[in-house]
Amino acid sequence: MSEGDSIGESVHGKPSMVYRFFSRLGQIYQSWLDKSTPYTAVRWIVTLALSFIYMIRVYLLQGWYIVTYALGIYHLNLFIAFLSPKVDPSLMEDSDDGPSLPTRQNEEFRPFIRRLPEFKFWHSATKGILVAMACTFFEAFNVPVFWPILVMYFIMLFCITMKRQIKHMIKYRYIPFTHGKRKYKGKEDVGKTFAS
Repeated sequence: MSEGDSIGESVHGKPSMVYRFFSRLGQIYQSWLDKSTPYTAVRWIVTLALSFIYMIRVYLLQGWYIVTYALGIYHLNLFIAFLSPKVDPSLMEDSDDGPSLPTRQNEEFRPFIRRLPEFKFWHSATKGILVAMACTFFEAFNVPVFWPILVMYFIMLFCITMKRQIKHMIKYRYIPFTHGKRKYKGKEDVGKTFAS
């Protein structure tokens, strides 16, 4: 193996200029992602705005329905992963090896842990919209198709998938949303100091 065969290294053992450029670009991108983490509402508003712009573009161009259908399927898969628990209770039913979701009022509280966390859901959904938007600039992705059939297929797929997910939620008694759930708190510190 000769000197400089590893990825991103030049002949003299230093990282190449291209590698340093993309490495720095990745660091800047990750920095912006880290800064956006606490702003959940703003992130989702931007994603919905991008989605709206994409839909307007598809409507005005009257094409790229296959790309839109693929984007819808991708978002549906992300949503199902977002609603699903990290550890599937149906797999844990037979074994007592690990934690499970509480099924009775007097059981220990265990928070719902998602298979796909909210931030990754948002990030993947936004990337999907941007890739679909990029595909609309290439005529090769504009496959002629009768779009009402795709809409019908998507609605059927959505209904069947959500029905299965809701049955799963009812069977194993979990709710993937925190709105309306009881909040557990520790002892409150009243802030009094002891005088000796």
